[in-house]
Amino acid sequence: MVIATQGSTYRKAGALMLFSSAGQRCGLLSGGCLEGDLQEHALQLLLGDARCMVKTYDSRSSDDPVWGLGLGCEGLMQILLLRVDQSTSWEPLASLFAAERERRNTAFSINIHTGAVSAAASAITGLRDGCFTLVAETPPALLICGAGPDAEPVAALAALLGWQVTVVDHRPAYIDAGRFPKTARLIQVDASELAASLTPEDFDAAVVMSHHLIADGRYLGALARSSVPYVGLLGPAARRERLIAELGDAAKDLRVRLRAPVGLDLGGRSPEAIALSIVAEIQAVVHGRPGMPFSAVVDR
Repeated sequence: MVIATQGSTYRKAGALMLFSSAGQRCGLLSGGCLEGDLQEHALQLLLGDARCMVKTYDSRSSDDPVWGLGLGCEGLMQILLLRVDQSTSWEPLASLFAAERERRNTAFSINIHTGAVSAAASAITGLRDGCFTLVAETPPALLICGAGPDAEPVAALAALLGWQVTVVDHRPAYIDAGRFPKTARLIQVDASELAASLTPEDFDAAVVMSHHLIADGRYLGALARSSVPYVGLLGPAARRERLIAELGDAAKDLRVRLRAPVGLDLGGRSPEAIALSIVAEIQAVVHGRPGMPFSAVVDR
């Protein structure tokens, strides 16, 4: 895990990556420049008796290539390698996974007391008493109302980002596990029974895209009575206004949360392009960002 950075770095403090004794990797801490060296040290740690070690990578001098690679990041990154296995009860991963399942934020502290490692950590990062605290937030939870073919890339992109994805549809033939990511939860439910089958408040965002006018109206009705902060509706503005009119007074609370037509204006008409625009808008809204180009906001 990254415990400290200075200057320009690919990831910041709190970023996590896993290395297995079989050479498998999960996650990324740099643009691929450091992972090979980190894996060598991770394997040494897994085969030894020590619990952790700290590695520091300093590329603030862009004139000096590291391992034959001109990183050009001009930053310092300090990384704590922590052995996690059965002897340590798989902590802190066990607590992280439990918090994710229960949809609650969590934090844990790691006391870095391993002689020279502790001294190096205190000298470079200024860690108080050699202790690093990581705060882990739950990933966004997305509800997709409608399991048609164009829902597949939405679910796939959301799952790729590590979101918790739930897909509902009233049509049994559409609830096919082979069409969606393995991590997605699939529920067959009539649109009118949505609130009885799950708790809409558990979701950070919901997208209504069943292409069935009556079903979409019922989905919107259930979401209007909930507090889901982001509600997206696929389709043109005229369809939106018809559905809003049918909701009556319930539409008042929904208007401020409704994104319709859903998605950012990125261009493209394919299901994959539309899915990208939808997921991109949710990503921006969940993180309180305007969804603007970095070049337009970087100097502000």
